[in-house]
Amino acid sequence: MASPLRLEPGERSADDIIDALREGRRVFLDVQMGGSAHEVVLRYDGETYHCDTPTSLHRHSDEAEMRACLDRMGYAAEN
Repeated sequence: MASPLRLEPGERSADDIIDALREGRRVFLDVQMGGSAHEVVLRYDGETYHCDTPTSLHRHSDEAEMRACLDRMGYAAEN
């Protein structure tokens, strides 16, 4: 299993995050939600991208959907 990657939101580009996911790495992000710190876990199982937040598990069927999520949620650095 590839080593996990721990990031702060906005630290890396969407390309870097997706590359890490495609390498089999889980990406851990520490985010602020409702005034509290929470952990978000991103992963890719070879078919589906997963975004596991404290409130729900989001699934994205392709890279474009995952990239849009990374941008919308502020997990990736702005281009």
